[in-house]
Order: sequence, then C-alpha cells, then structure tokens
Amino acid sequence: MKKQVTGILLAAVIFTAFSCKSTKESGGNGSQSGQPSVTEIFQQMDTNKDGKLSKKEVKGPLLTDFSKIDTNSDGFISVQELEKAPKPSGQRSQQGPPSGRN
Repeated sequence: MKKQVTGILLAAVIFTAFSCKSTKESGGNGSQSGQPSVTEIFQQMDTNKDGKLSKKEVKGPLLTDFSKIDTNSDGFISVQELEKAPKPSGQRSQQGPPSGRN
C-alpha cells in the first residue's frame, strides 16, 4: 500500500512540476501520455546538468521520497534510480487522500 501511495505521489509531483514548466515554455504541449519521461524530468530538473538530481534540484513528493528513490544512498537520484522508482497507476484521484486514510 505504501509503495502504491508513494508511486502516485511521485508521479503527481513530477507531472505537476513538468507540466507547469512545459506549459510556459512550449505553449501547453506536454507529453502525449500526460506523464513526462525520465529523460524529460532530468532535462527540466537537472539544473546543473550533471546527470543526477540532488535534493536542491527536486521538489514536492520527489523530495519527500528522495531517500526511497536514492537506493544507493549517495545523495543523488540517477536516471537508473528514477527509472526503477514506483510508477503511477495512471489514475489520479481528485477527491483527496485514498480511502481509509484521514
């Protein structure tokens, strides 16, 4: 259950961060699936272009779940680590937290 919630939160933050920036930069043309690829995430968030994401470069649930995604505990999220992170189910609830949680 925690993995599913973590995946959903991660996807929501990544999607929100990317879609807000891509809407401003490209006139609203986000990726067709509605979710950015790992490559697109790195293009947007890797501000120093070192090929990895530090805590200073990420926001929201990606920051909240940083230690879970940073599986080798080196203080950075690599492309491979982000690719292995829990994926969202593709369904986003707009009614608040999942049932059973208050």
